[in-house]
Amino acid sequence: MTKAKPMHHDVIVLGAGLAGLAAARDLSAAGTDVLLLEARDRVGGRVEQTRTPDGRTVQLGGEVVGHAHTAYLRLAEELGLELVPSYVAEPGRVTRATPEGLSAGDPPHWFGPGDAGQHAWLSRQFSDLAATVDPDDPWSHPEADALDRLSVADWLRSCHATPAVVRLWEIGQLGLAGGSYERISLLAALRKSAVVPGTGDYDYDSWEGLRLAAGSATLAEVMGRELGPRIRLGSPVAAVDVRPGRCAVRLVTGEVVTAAAVVSALPVGPLRSVAVTGVNEARLTSLHRQRQAVAAKFAAVYDRPFWRADALNGLSETEGVLGSTWPQNEGVLSALVPPERYGVLLGTPPQLRTPELLSEIATMFGAEALRPTACHLRLWGTDPWTQGYVTQWPPGEVMAVGPLHGTHEPPFYVCGSDQWVAGYMEGAVRTGRAAAEEALRRG
Repeated sequence: MTKAKPMHHDVIVLGAGLAGLAAARDLSAAGTDVLLLEARDRVGGRVEQTRTPDGRTVQLGGEVVGHAHTAYLRLAEELGLELVPSYVAEPGRVTRATPEGLSAGDPPHWFGPGDAGQHAWLSRQFSDLAATVDPDDPWSHPEADALDRLSVADWLRSCHATPAVVRLWEIGQLGLAGGSYERISLLAALRKSAVVPGTGDYDYDSWEGLRLAAGSATLAEVMGRELGPRIRLGSPVAAVDVRPGRCAVRLVTGEVVTAAAVVSALPVGPLRSVAVTGVNEARLTSLHRQRQAVAAKFAAVYDRPFWRADALNGLSETEGVLGSTWPQNEGVLSALVPPERYGVLLGTPPQLRTPELLSEIATMFGAEALRPTACHLRLWGTDPWTQGYVTQWPPGEVMAVGPLHGTHEPPFYVCGSDQWVAGYMEGAVRTGRAAAEEALRRG
């Protein structure tokens, strides 16, 4: 019997997160023979959801976008998915918890006379400085080296910020689980703010004011259904050999599939374990240099949003193991564990992790927080197929990665959350569609 000859494709896309799905969808719509390889047994990557018995959607991964996230909003419209206001529209006061105290609303309990005014002034200074940075080319800024060497916290202190104001910026940043402002490049933070302009270093309405009514993972699920048999689940990649006209992708099983081009939508961590040949060493060095914040996502499901009884909105910033909480749906709280506390979480015996996280929530919102109907914990930092959360930029890293960051070397294209700075769902969709457009332009 003659052995069947393996099929040669036009394009192979690696990774069925939002970036890979968006790229494969556009390629397929243009008549391209595309094969999408995914290591997991589902599509979506860091976007995932489940449902409660009463029909509420529970987000286990990415949830929210903002009005400036145009690529994501455009794709949602194309797919006929409705966007609604996120937790940002929830009435009530934000809670802040530190070892020495608890406060609701502004100012935080550690502020003294003059701190609120200084915080507002520094927010304006930061916004003005961000306006001088080109997010597409931060390397061209006349003071790029100096801005990159400086941490955000060092910049605050250079502007004579009081320790109380530095602490407010730091607790807010750790609430986003992107890493401490003591170890985040000022140039990286300014670039991010330049992409989504707002007041201060992070305007919540601009970044997080919207969500999909059916849940964020619906975006991935709909694209997955559209692509159907073009997706192969359970197919981790071991090696990629890039050559003009014939790229070879070897799976961990030893099977080899070929295509005229390859689009990598793998997060930078998993990509480092893939042997890539035929790509310029400087470009690979830039890709492998990127870092991801090691973070975790926690979701607790309750019968009702009990925090509202105390005029609280469920949003918090905290110096415990958790960095923040927010209401993602009626009676459902989300939380993030930032990189600086991820080791504490991993060092906690697995059977104690959920009770201890719930205890932190109860400290802020009351004893009812100890009685959820369900809990979900996703350890993105040590999940082999993510190995992290958003891209993390220590001082000096923007210049070290350099202008090759996120660029293509046809027939090898890159996309994903790590290749842009406008939020990891927006970044995934934006770069996925851009990679497909470039591959199609080059035939």
